[in-house]
Amino acid sequence: MNRVSIIIPNWNGKSLLEKNLPGVIATAKDAEIIVVDDGSTDGSVGYLKAKFPNVTVVEKKRHEGFASTVNAGIAAAIGDIVVLLNTDVEPEENFLQPLVSHFAGDKVFAVGCMDKSKEGESVVLRGRGLAKWQRGFFIHERGEVDKSDTAWVSGGSGAFRKSMWQELGGMDPLFNPFYWEDIDISYRARKAGYTLVFEPKSIVKHLHEEGKIKQSFSKTRVKVIAYRNQFMFIWKNISDISFLLSHAVWTPLRLIQAMLTGDPWMLLGYTGALLRFPNVIASRIHASVHWKKSDAELL
Repeated sequence: MNRVSIIIPNWNGKSLLEKNLPGVIATAKDAEIIVVDDGSTDGSVGYLKAKFPNVTVVEKKRHEGFASTVNAGIAAAIGDIVVLLNTDVEPEENFLQPLVSHFAGDKVFAVGCMDKSKEGESVVLRGRGLAKWQRGFFIHERGEVDKSDTAWVSGGSGAFRKSMWQELGGMDPLFNPFYWEDIDISYRARKAGYTLVFEPKSIVKHLHEEGKIKQSFSKTRVKVIAYRNQFMFIWKNISDISFLLSHAVWTPLRLIQAMLTGDPWMLLGYTGALLRFPNVIASRIHASVHWKKSDAELL
């Protein structure tokens, strides 16, 4: 029987822990629960130690970002299956068992939850992702939740096989502080021949407006980081020659278009990615050891 560890990365999320952690504990009585604190300054660590003595707290001394924080939690976990939950996620009752059941298949790397995402006045059903190669770029988007296949599993509400996670090298700190790190490890897993599953019976509520990214970073900064990480993802993971050639052709055209349409953030993101190019190449070399499938097979 698989042991389960639930890992909650936290950065100045004390108010969200107060709101959502009791529900996590109630719905996952037999699981190990780990909160990894990413250098918080809001009293999160003291609160956790005082109120939840049975929750393991991994305390990082300085803020690094999502990928590094998750990796620290998984390194400390005893479970064969690790479930990642953001602090702004509230699982519904009995969400865990449907997730874990899929790991009977020995090629399954990760299983995603049905994410009832509160966005403004609407609730959007997320959790199943689509990916495609379009005009020289890797594009990801929300998929309809009526099928079980998925192109990636969210790092905010998904379960992962620890042994495969470690084999692949975990989330890449290259993408710190946030965005694209879960798409990256999902794509690397698929390229290595492993499979991903979407499980609609495992339901979580996701309060995006309360998350720390929107509270702590300007919309401009978030856009620049998202563009930067998109470029780095492509340069790190795409290996089909035809895809790389199309990226080389389309990139200057897309940058010019962005500038002409009032979107300078793409150029800033591209510049940021170029500054990290040596690190991207180092990550690419490490990842390429596991490549078994072509990009055309996956996109």
